[in-house]
Amino acid sequence: MLESKKNRREFLATVGAAGAASMLAGSAGAARSHGAEAQEQLAIDGGTPVRKSMLGSRPYGPQFYDDVEKQELLEVLDSRYPFRWWGGRSKALKFEKTYAEHIGVKYAIGVTSGTTALYTAMAALEIGPGDEVILPAWTWYADYDAVILSGALPVFAEIDESLAMDPTDIEARITPRTKAIVPSHLQGGVADLDPILEIARKHKVYVLEDCAQCCGGRYKGKFVGSIGNMGINSFQLGKTITAGEGGAVTTNDPKLFERAVRFHDVGSIRAPYTEELKGGLLQGFAACNFRMNEFTGAVLYGQVQKLDTIVTSLRANNRKVREGIADLPGLKLRKSADVDGDLGVTVFLTWESRERRDKFLRALRAEGIAASGPGGSVVLPRDGRIEGKRTVHPDWPSFNTPQGKAIQYGAESCPRTIDILDRTGGVIMDPTHSDEDCQDIVRAIRKVYLAMHTA
Repeated sequence: MLESKKNRREFLATVGAAGAASMLAGSAGAARSHGAEAQEQLAIDGGTPVRKSMLGSRPYGPQFYDDVEKQELLEVLDSRYPFRWWGGRSKALKFEKTYAEHIGVKYAIGVTSGTTALYTAMAALEIGPGDEVILPAWTWYADYDAVILSGALPVFAEIDESLAMDPTDIEARITPRTKAIVPSHLQGGVADLDPILEIARKHKVYVLEDCAQCCGGRYKGKFVGSIGNMGINSFQLGKTITAGEGGAVTTNDPKLFERAVRFHDVGSIRAPYTEELKGGLLQGFAACNFRMNEFTGAVLYGQVQKLDTIVTSLRANNRKVREGIADLPGLKLRKSADVDGDLGVTVFLTWESRERRDKFLRALRAEGIAASGPGGSVVLPRDGRIEGKRTVHPDWPSFNTPQGKAIQYGAESCPRTIDILDRTGGVIMDPTHSDEDCQDIVRAIRKVYLAMHTA
């Protein structure tokens, strides 16, 4: 364990200009030898692979667990008060305050998951029967389910080659019933918020940022989750920081904050929230129990202190690979609304067909580099339960209005989304990849790409 920590510290100390300069030098040398590279036999065709063992990525947060999280958890155990409202100073509250300060919002509420964060945000925005909410066609089930469980109607917009909601496909989806737009920041990439916010202001609808796959991401200098009317995050295992499960709701609006507080805690409002809101402005209403427990809060308080370290390392490794392949002829990388603000989770290429994409991925894997298409989300309109409009009860309001009965889901409702996803793929990066690992990724991509480019 001590050796593992030492290696990680040594690795993080090497991330920076020296590594980037070395990769640039390698790229320049490679650019002069495209012909030689293209002639190198691919491992999939019997050649020597770049790596003997497969290089992949692991969940980020647990790789950074150390005595910080351990001490926070021990303090909860020693207190014998794992419920956040007993026993004095709350770990969940410490996490909320630290996280809010980190991303630059007035308020953050810790909840049990990203899904319950979405449901809490829907309640805060008073989304309900008769309302419509615009979602990207490619996102996680929770976005859709939170709309349905609120009694509202999900409306899907296409994505663009950033893999986020296409701002040019939103306005045609807006009706007098539209209450909110939910731009998901997917697989580490930030959605293009400026045009989305402009459309939302024009039509007087809310913007709820789903940051579950982009904790620590920035858009034009501001943290995602601090830009729209509300934001949510998830701290499930596969997210930037994690306690296994957990979520957060963020906002700068005191009324939305109070509604979220009440909804996540059986309609009540307790200290210190009562002091922050001067006793509260609203009456209680029917609500849920999505309170974060102290064990989750303890781990997340430790993890949020490492968020910048994780993200900085991830971006640095991503940059090394992008710079190492930048000179490849005809290269088309995943589109980005803010290259510097993206987390750098993926180095994805966009191909002209699914067949070419799949061939590229198979060849990369043969070279010892784990490679895949986009993941972590679903093409929701073609999912069977969504296409079939199955809800928790036959009389559920979402699909019993004229609009709900008329709306049609299915693959034919999002052909561009499916086409983009089918043509996109590459490598998932890891914040603990070494310089050698990054160089191997560069070598493998260059080797496969140039062989395909000249074929």
